[in-house]
Amino acid sequence: MKTRELSKRVGNRPACQALGVPESSYYRRLSGKPTGQKQPRKVPARTLSQEERKEVLACLCSERFVDRAPGEVVPTLLDEGRYLCSERTMYRILSAEHQVRERRDQRRHPEYVKPELVATGPNQVWSWDITKLKGPQTWSLFYLYVLLDIYSRYVVGWMIASHECSKLAQRLIGESCDKHQIEPEQLVLHSDRGGPMTAKGTAQLLAQLSITRSLSRPRVSNDNPFSESQFKTLKYCPEFPRRFGSIEDARAFCQRFFAWYNQQHRHTGISRLTPEDVHFGRAQAVVDNRTQVLVDAWQRHPERFPNGKPEAKKLDRAVWINRPEDEARAIELLTN
Repeated sequence: MKTRELSKRVGNRPACQALGVPESSYYRRLSGKPTGQKQPRKVPARTLSQEERKEVLACLCSERFVDRAPGEVVPTLLDEGRYLCSERTMYRILSAEHQVRERRDQRRHPEYVKPELVATGPNQVWSWDITKLKGPQTWSLFYLYVLLDIYSRYVVGWMIASHECSKLAQRLIGESCDKHQIEPEQLVLHSDRGGPMTAKGTAQLLAQLSITRSLSRPRVSNDNPFSESQFKTLKYCPEFPRRFGSIEDARAFCQRFFAWYNQQHRHTGISRLTPEDVHFGRAQAVVDNRTQVLVDAWQRHPERFPNGKPEAKKLDRAVWINRPEDEARAIELLTN
């Protein structure tokens, strides 16, 4: 009523603007039409009646046409001088009665969940994988199995075999757990979906040891980044040969490489510390020593440090495989 009274003095539009009333609502009230209610949809004139729809459905479900598509039914009826409806209308009627589906059984791919893992210390999450090493002949291959701690990047176990086998992988996992004194419910073991990883025997072993199994999504290499990165470091090593003369040569090379990798390699992912220092709890002492060296240099030549008192880079508190975008979810994983 206030809008109508004001509109008599200043006009409809200024009155609506002054009182914050949509013009369309104001005009609808003036016309007497109900507001906030959807008008019933008008039925198109070409819509089939219920009796006609039943006739079409009965025709399609008849013994004559039950196994034939509407695209064949329509021309067949036309040849007989009969027209019920269009092909598209037949499909609509069948769909409304839930009688349209793929005739062949279709394979349904399972929905794989993205793994979300976090480690805040050694021996919480291990990653493992198998890579191929070229033998002396074109067709000959050796298989390198590697278990890696994702927090420290320490290689906790490895072996080379002439073939890929789940039983060998199970033996390596069991021996590595004994060596590092893994307690029940302590470890998560992550891998891709290769044969030895998804083997029934591997699953039984992990259940027996109370180790949680985690698997990557199919064809998603980013789900197992630490093992992939470690293999790249191995194969980009200057001493890595194009081919190994024998399996003994491969074992001798890997023995030297993994000793260097664990004890001497300054890894970029762990603040240029060695995996061994991080894995066995010496990281903080190394960082403190580095900081003290930098502070001594700063005290001698402060002009060389424009950003003030220097500090060595600290080790990350947590290492992730697929950190959740939801911060609440990330905090939940960190606290569990």
